[in-house]
Formats: sequence, C-alpha cells, structure tokens
Amino acid sequence: MTTDRSASRIAIWSALAAVYLIWGSTYLAIAIAVQTLPPLFSAGLRFCLAGLILVGFVAIRRGVRVGREQLRSAATVGLLLIVGGNGFVVLAERTVPSGLTALIIASVPLWIVVFRRFAGDRIHGATFIGVAVGFAGVAFLVVPRGASGADAGGLVLLLVATVSWALGTFLAPRLPMPRDGLLSTGIQQLAGGIVLVVLGAAMGELGRLEPSTWSTGSLLAMGYLVVFGSLVAFTAYSWLLQHAPVSLVSTYAYVNPVVAVFLGALILAEPVTPSILIGAAIIVAAVAFIVTREGARQRAARANATPRAAASEAD
Repeated sequence: MTTDRSASRIAIWSALAAVYLIWGSTYLAIAIAVQTLPPLFSAGLRFCLAGLILVGFVAIRRGVRVGREQLRSAATVGLLLIVGGNGFVVLAERTVPSGLTALIIASVPLWIVVFRRFAGDRIHGATFIGVAVGFAGVAFLVVPRGASGADAGGLVLLLVATVSWALGTFLAPRLPMPRDGLLSTGIQQLAGGIVLVVLGAAMGELGRLEPSTWSTGSLLAMGYLVVFGSLVAFTAYSWLLQHAPVSLVSTYAYVNPVVAVFLGALILAEPVTPSILIGAAIIVAAVAFIVTREGARQRAARANATPRAAASEAD
C-alpha cells in the first residue's frame, strides 16, 4: 500500500495528541477494568463493540467496499495489534503495574528497527547502538528483582505483546489495506475482538461470569476504553499509519509511558522505584534517539530526491 502523505500538519498533530494522551491513560483504565471484569472477554467485547460501530457507520454513510486481499490484510494487522498486542497486555496487567507495563511497551520502536533490518532496509550503525541501549533498558525492567518483584509471567506476556504490536505496526503501511481508514480500523477491531472473545470462552471466562461482582469503576473503565481507547485513539493511530511517517507515529512510545506512570502513581498509588526510573530513562532516551535520527534521515533523503526529480523534469 502506498502511504498517503497529503494530510495537513494540523490533522496529523491532532491525531498524535489523541494517541499521546488517550493511550497513555488506557493502561490505567485496563488496570482498573481487569480488577473485576474477565480480561480477554471484556477486551474482546470492547473491540467488537467499537468495530461494529465503525463498520456500521461506514456502511450507512458510504457503503462497505473492500476486496478480499484488503480484508485479509486488515484482519491480519488487527490480530497482531489487538490479540497479540492488547490481549497480552490485558492479561499481564492483572499482575504488573500499569506504569511498568507502559514502559516495557515503549520498546515497540526498537523492534520495528529489527523488523526493518530483516526486511532489507538499510539501518545506520548508530541506530543499532540505540536499539541495543533500549533493549538493555527493557532487560533492566523485566528482571524481576530489578522491577520490584513484578510477576515474571506477566513480564513475559508483555514482551510477546510488544513484539506483536511492533510487527502489526511494521506491516500496516506495507500491506494492501482498505483505502477507507474507518473501515480498515473497524475490520481490525472486529477481527481482533472476535478472536479475544473466543479465547476468553476457551479459557473458561464465560463460565465464571458474575455480573454482581463487577465494580462501578471497572465498568466505567470499560466504557472509557470502548469510546476513547478504541473509537478515538485506535482510529487515530490507524489513520496516522497511512498518512504520516512511521518514525513520527512511533513517538507515542515515549510519551505514553510518562502519562501512564504519572496516572498509575497518582490514582492507583503504584510504586515508582529508582530501578523503574532508571529503566524508564534508558528506554525513553534510546527510543527518542532512534525516532529523531530516523526522522532526520528520512527528511534528508526526501530533500535530496527533490532536486534530482526537478533536474529530471528539466531534461
């Protein structure tokens, strides 16, 4: 798919602001939701509802037009982002603090660089150094003793979620996705949501449903995740992948953790230990270095290409 760069800067930065702030707060909302709601089933229901709303809106306004290959691509990205990414995060947040979760997920841009290298992209040596430093920060956080005794199983789930989310982000601009951004997002959320519901049922969550135990806080958090986390922020993210450079879109990874750690400490009194601060500083610095360096290289490449194109037209 050829990525459309025709969007205005105002539209791009408005979408980025939504992803920055809302996704930073969803880690807190997930932590509250899973206190009393079944994790996979509630996450699946969240995305199914959001997906149905988006697809229904598109169907009413302009009709659903999507080819088989586009449908398959959107579903594939949805499974990677929602099932492998969000689903594992939901499971992990039963035992891992929301702020620490966001810090580990901040390593997504590091994995994207790895996938780019496997795909044959030329990666500057300094970028690989940044990746190595970033992974060192992740390792510092996921060692249970360095993460204040955080559950090892939850940390493993987060690592898998990070790789899955990075792969979905890497593939989205490279696959033939539906041209309608809302339709693409709706298909992704429906595909991922259905699979999460099925997985939840397979794990016996439906048999253990007890609505009388669901807290008001968990239900409000669920509503927030549906409206803001799925409908607003996820739609903005999918739109950005088609209208802005991945290097710019990836900057959410070092803004979200700041929001998540602050909210987790403020509302849930999650501990912010020196080891977490050190690991956070390492990861955020490495991601910031990689994203800004790659963005500068891309801008330089486009600037060099413009004079050559002009000279070619003159000839």
